[in-house]
Amino acid sequence: MNKIFQLVLGHKFISSMAIILLILGGYWGIKAWANDDGVRYILAAVERGDLVVTVSASGQVSASNQIDLKPKISGDVIWVGVKSGQFVKAGAIFAQLDAREAQKAVRDAEVNLENSKIALAKIKKPADALSLLQAENALDETEENLTQAYEDGLNAVADAFLDFPGIVSGLQDILYGHEAGSSSQINMAIYHDMVKAYNDTVTSSKEDAVAAFATAKNSYDESFKVYKTATRFSNETTVENLINQTHSSGKKNAEAVKNADNLLGLVKDELTERGLAVPSILNTHRTTLADYTEKTNGHLKNLLGARDGITNYKRIVLEKTEAVEKLKTGADNLDLAAQELAVRQKENSLLDAKEKLADYYIRAPFEGMVGRLDVKKSDAVSTATIIATLITTQKIAELSLNELDVSKIKLGQKTKLSFDALEDLNLTGTVSEIDTLGESDQGVVTYQVKIFFDADNELVKTGMSVTADITTEVKQNVLLVPNGAVKTQGNRRYVEVADNLEPVSNRATLAQSAPTAQIASGQSRRQDVEAGLSNDTRTEIVSGLKEGDLIIVRTVGANNNSSNQSSAPSLFGPPGGSRGNIRLQR
Repeated sequence: MNKIFQLVLGHKFISSMAIILLILGGYWGIKAWANDDGVRYILAAVERGDLVVTVSASGQVSASNQIDLKPKISGDVIWVGVKSGQFVKAGAIFAQLDAREAQKAVRDAEVNLENSKIALAKIKKPADALSLLQAENALDETEENLTQAYEDGLNAVADAFLDFPGIVSGLQDILYGHEAGSSSQINMAIYHDMVKAYNDTVTSSKEDAVAAFATAKNSYDESFKVYKTATRFSNETTVENLINQTHSSGKKNAEAVKNADNLLGLVKDELTERGLAVPSILNTHRTTLADYTEKTNGHLKNLLGARDGITNYKRIVLEKTEAVEKLKTGADNLDLAAQELAVRQKENSLLDAKEKLADYYIRAPFEGMVGRLDVKKSDAVSTATIIATLITTQKIAELSLNELDVSKIKLGQKTKLSFDALEDLNLTGTVSEIDTLGESDQGVVTYQVKIFFDADNELVKTGMSVTADITTEVKQNVLLVPNGAVKTQGNRRYVEVADNLEPVSNRATLAQSAPTAQIASGQSRRQDVEAGLSNDTRTEIVSGLKEGDLIIVRTVGANNNSSNQSSAPSLFGPPGGSRGNIRLQR
């Protein structure tokens, strides 16, 4: 007190009195607090904000991933573009194989595509007079060739009928003549009798010769009748039928000659085998038959060529006729669609060629460090050869979660990462992999979760301990209260509400979960609420409260009879007061 009086004497009177009043006011305030026996609460206001729900887990930073690069094809290495220990970007070329054939295939595909595009442009462009004239001249030339083909066909028929009569009559003489011996027997009967005792199959051979000759004779007679009525002025259908009929008759002649020769050959073989004399006339007959075969085959070839020539020129005439009509009328939608399809096909062929060419270049699938290089220029490699080993710089946090927490985790969720060895470092990551099968250890099932770092940091080393806070859900602009304010009684959720308060001061240190915490005393009322999500600190209120409502977070003091007695900080004095009225501490 002496010091106070000295201070009063040493300063202005008004300042001295202010100090005295302040000291006396503090003394009386503390005394009033000490005498108040009411219950005191920490209050908080219902706020609107964002609720972030997370799952925390610990683990380690994994070793860097790596991949062995192998070629997709076999070949010789002509260039190597990296060294061991070198950092490379994604797409960097490690090595190149000899790609000359693949490069040629790309060039050819480019040319084919360009030609197809030119063809498409042509059919889209109206035909000019010159193009039309050229097409018409080409049609005229083809029609002349067709006319000549018909004339060639008639000539082939005429040539055939120069020889066919002699062949038919000569074959008849060989089979039915009497040159082989007795005038009472025909040749084929004599030949038959020479060997029937040794080989009875000669009988069936003779019968085959007789039947084949009869067929050939009838076919020749019919075709000859048609031939005598035909002229160079006959219509195209008549000429085509004559060519076909003459060709058919020639084939039957050839078959008859063949059967006659088979008969004579059988006789000769049997006589020779037994050392018997072979009649000279038999050899003469076989020589004649061989000549018939050669002539007949020649005519058949000419007739077939004439027929094919007519067929070919008829097709070309039709195509050129259509081409002329298209030039006159323009390309139709079907032609345009067909050519456009051809262009797309050539484009696809070019893409295929380029993709095959790309296989000759061994590239980095991601950026990283060349851990090992196993080839050099001129080495021969296959699809099993390891070209190099690429180590990624991407860090991965490997975590172990229980079955309850892992059920809340999804791919792509954002994560905050912290490290025991790097207290001031916080990074973000993304959930990239979740095990589908858990591991059981003494009845406890855990699941491995991998988190990719969003950014690289050289301070983070493989093997470091890491803690991850995985954001599982975010709700924006919802009503929030501290977790301690929400109570449960059976199925009922409620809070205690303090009404008609006029807050004076915030005491954030007394309620860490409630930044707007205040201290008050007095009575409260229970308010039923519907609670939603919650995190470690706050709970979402779906209904029952409104923004700004004051609710009780916890009790901080009571009278001596209270079961929830606790000491308030000395700044506010001891608990006290009456529950009959709510009093703010000043």
